[in-house]
Amino acid sequence: MPFSVSARLAGMMFLTYLIWGSWYMTVNTYLTATLKFTGTQAGAVFGTTALASMISPLIVGLVADRFFATERVLSALFFAGAAVLWAIPEATSFSAVYSLMLLYCLIFFPAIPLTNSLAMRQMTDAQRQFPPIRIFAPLGWILISVIVSYLKIEAAPTPFRIASVCSLLMGAYCLILPHTPPGGAQGVTTWRTLLGLDALVLLKDRAYSVFLIASVLACIPLTFYFSFTNTYLNAVGVANAAGKMSLGQVSEVLMTLAMPWVFARISVKNVLLIGLAAWALRYVLLAFGNAEGGVWMFYAAILLHGICFTFFFFTGSLYTDATAPPALRNTAQGLLTLVTYGFGMFLGSFLSGTAVDLFTTTVNGVEQRNWMGFWLTSAAGAGGIALMLLLVFRGGDKTAK
Repeated sequence: MPFSVSARLAGMMFLTYLIWGSWYMTVNTYLTATLKFTGTQAGAVFGTTALASMISPLIVGLVADRFFATERVLSALFFAGAAVLWAIPEATSFSAVYSLMLLYCLIFFPAIPLTNSLAMRQMTDAQRQFPPIRIFAPLGWILISVIVSYLKIEAAPTPFRIASVCSLLMGAYCLILPHTPPGGAQGVTTWRTLLGLDALVLLKDRAYSVFLIASVLACIPLTFYFSFTNTYLNAVGVANAAGKMSLGQVSEVLMTLAMPWVFARISVKNVLLIGLAAWALRYVLLAFGNAEGGVWMFYAAILLHGICFTFFFFTGSLYTDATAPPALRNTAQGLLTLVTYGFGMFLGSFLSGTAVDLFTTTVNGVEQRNWMGFWLTSAAGAGGIALMLLLVFRGGDKTAK
């Protein structure tokens, strides 16, 4: 792959995840600390990311598979997203914030599978060439997390303004990405095709079906981390929480570089099991850590992000690309996004918000949260899913094959 192509793909990953990282980890801190939303309301707003992932990626992936060049679709999405992001800080009521966040997520989340698919379409060996490109995604996230933490704007609406400007720049940048025409899907367009249901042909593969089910279930407990870790760390007195959480993306960079070695030696099943075990461990560390003598537990939990995220989501993306027919790869990535960032995280967002309220009591007019119970519940969920995968999943071949 020519350097000019790889450089543009790296920039695409960097900017996409910089935009996402601008607001994703701190949005619930803003909602609960500044707008005074309840845990259930904050969880519902956070759940718009998942709801959007259930609605739009399959259809947008279909558009890129059959009708328009992927880079043009991405450009349109980022330009539209910039306008909505700029409007979000103007809203203060739950209904207004929820509506705008849902609209933005409907626009943004199709971009995640499309960027993966566009990059892989330029490659001759995705397992070897994709990891060095993908490491620029966490680098973008790290940069914006450090900026947000340094400026002390975790509870402010400013991150949405930053994301809006970056999204506008990304819309223009997409126009110089490598031309990626429709994937060549043929035949008459039917309602089944328009809804992206052609990708369901992948469910004929039993191992892949089990993988998708496990993905849905695994996203329920992992949403607890994405939803409320920043809120939790700020609540227990951890300074510059967003900046410290960016260490998770540092570990993600290191694990991404190691993935070609992992793929060549470890089966899909074992890679996923290691990822789920890491999720359970990080929740135990969060439960028993504190901002003083136990702060090392927080650092350890954050640094586990490389294994937690890469061993599950990164593997799933490549596993899907290798399983899907060439003409359905965009749509197949959309299916993966649908079940993970969609069904799984929607349930997780609802349950995490409900759990926060369940573990919250009011004493003399002051809210007190049982964070240990909250995190141990998450650990139990991740451990249970790992056990299910161990007993049921039969995808034992090494990913390199």
